[in-house]
Amino acid sequence: MSSDNGSPAPVADLISALRAGETIIGGSDLHLAMHGVSQEAIRVATELNGSYHDQAGVRALLSELVGEQVDDSVSLFPPFYSDFGKNIHFGRDVFINMGCKFQDQGGITIGDGALIGHNVLIATLNHDMDPAKRADMHPAAVTIGKKVWVGANCTILPGVTIGDGAVITAASVVTKDVPENSLAVGSPAKVVREVVPSA
Repeated sequence: MSSDNGSPAPVADLISALRAGETIIGGSDLHLAMHGVSQEAIRVATELNGSYHDQAGVRALLSELVGEQVDDSVSLFPPFYSDFGKNIHFGRDVFINMGCKFQDQGGITIGDGALIGHNVLIATLNHDMDPAKRADMHPAAVTIGKKVWVGANCTILPGVTIGDGAVITAASVVTKDVPENSLAVGSPAKVVREVVPSA
């Protein structure tokens, strides 16, 4: 898929590789393509954050950022930051509060009715542990289930799945999967009790 000839790969090839969890080799044509997409994401985010937009305008810019139509039920309070954009998928009735940062190269899926608090950071890339390969990147998707509430100032690390109905308390660092209908607290986040949904 990657010829490593010093020219950016097609964006479709890059997104396919990222969604397959393939390592992106530092300096490769896929890596160059990633930087190209990042520049476009920064442009759209700058427009989103640089002046007032009503929610219809916010959704239009979000749709441009992610490359697909965002549902009319999605709400977002800027500022919002993404350094890729093309691997974010919003469900219905999602709310994103101010100051969130999504590093979505590896893929971020946010389920219906999820609430994302102020200044939440979601990461989906790890650099290689070998210093000789430190520029290589390993994508791993983050999935946030339906009606999840992620509190302010949380960090969610690559590869994490948060089950439907779960609550992540403010300032937690989520390093591993959180079961559905559970409350997770702390750094690293630990499940402390069940969240019992009403009938």
